[in-house]
Amino acid sequence: MKNYVVTVARGFGTGGKAIASKLAADLGIHCYENRILTLASQLSGLDEKLFKEVNEKLRTSGNSFASLMKGLPRARKYIARNEKFVSDDTLFEYQKKIILNLAETESCVIVGKCADYILQGRENVVSVYIEAPRDFCIKRTIENMGVTEEVAQATIRQTDKFRADYYQYYTHGNYWTNPINYDMTLNSEKVGIDNCVTVIKDYLKIKGLI
Repeated sequence: MKNYVVTVARGFGTGGKAIASKLAADLGIHCYENRILTLASQLSGLDEKLFKEVNEKLRTSGNSFASLMKGLPRARKYIARNEKFVSDDTLFEYQKKIILNLAETESCVIVGKCADYILQGRENVVSVYIEAPRDFCIKRTIENMGVTEEVAQATIRQTDKFRADYYQYYTHGNYWTNPINYDMTLNSEKVGIDNCVTVIKDYLKIKGLI
């Protein structure tokens, strides 16, 4: 059977990562989130720290190329000699290459990284957005991170803004929560973490992918 990909976009604290991990485990396939940063680092020969600095966020409001010099490690051993600077756009392109390669070579679940946009229009791709009420996200964040409610609220607000700005920039004006971007949007509080996994698997069966 042809390989398939499930992309998972998620609000912070919604349990989207847990859903993606459980889905991949149930299907017997890999789940890629931050591992994409490692693979992009290996592909490019650039320090993985650079990719982590721009992990679903923009380092500057204008995302200008030259301003990224401050993000480079002092030791330039990871940088090709003829590469004078590395832009956020260049780092994104390496991640994009990894995502496209994964979609061509294996069945997998990919979390975030604008994967739904990068892989849009492919018949073997199912894109899911996971959201939940703020109170639910705050409670999960407090439990998972061991922080106060105030810190949880700030973390959710800031992280979701990073992800929204990142998505808008690299999709050329689209917005992250637009339901048109996805095959389905699931409320993880109302549906439940395990049931979200079941619903996605059922949809994959309907699409004839599993």
